[in-house]
Amino acid sequence: MEITVKILEITALTHDVKQIRVQKPKGFLFIPGQATGLAINQPDWKSEKRPFTFTCLPDADYLEFVIKSYRDHDGVTKQIDQLVAGDEVILDDAWGAIQYKGKGVFIAGGAGVTPFIGIIRHLESQGKLSGNRLFFSNKTAKDVILEGYFREVLGGDFVSTLTDKEEKGHEFGLIDKGFLKKHVSDFSQEFYVCGPDKMVKAISGILEELGAKPDAITFEK
Repeated sequence: MEITVKILEITALTHDVKQIRVQKPKGFLFIPGQATGLAINQPDWKSEKRPFTFTCLPDADYLEFVIKSYRDHDGVTKQIDQLVAGDEVILDDAWGAIQYKGKGVFIAGGAGVTPFIGIIRHLESQGKLSGNRLFFSNKTAKDVILEGYFREVLGGDFVSTLTDKEEKGHEFGLIDKGFLKKHVSDFSQEFYVCGPDKMVKAISGILEELGAKPDAITFEK
């Protein structure tokens, strides 16, 4: 089912990431972690649908997305970056494989954090966030989406690591076997992994090597 909605508000979160809030159709339902197909309601772009994750609470009176723009090529996110309040987008029904199954470790690379934003906000709203952790990998400190929020609600359970530049308050290096052995003592818990395909595949393999059960590793297939 396709629904056309208006953009209500756009907020810049980082140098290349925006939070976009749109009208919520009556009766629209989703589970935290789910996504939808989204297209711009303009003649050249309305058939160019891409998946984006809901980052608001399910009972919010709007729908929200956190979208990274790749301005170096003329694709959908570059066009989304140019939208303003009042413009229209086209949405599908909600779908997606990343859903919360119990306390554990969220591992994200770059814009792969977006499914976890909605899940973490939902857990926080229910008072059930304690015991969950987030490991978040980015190139530099200016790329860290919602860093202030994650530090506020997760405290020491939020670990930011950077791959391109050493900066205060962040670890340096990839989320690899050494990183995971340093930060995780119990590999029998749930793990949620989202980011570039290569990263997801590598980390899932390492987690299994370290004792995680394959069915306890959740990622978008």
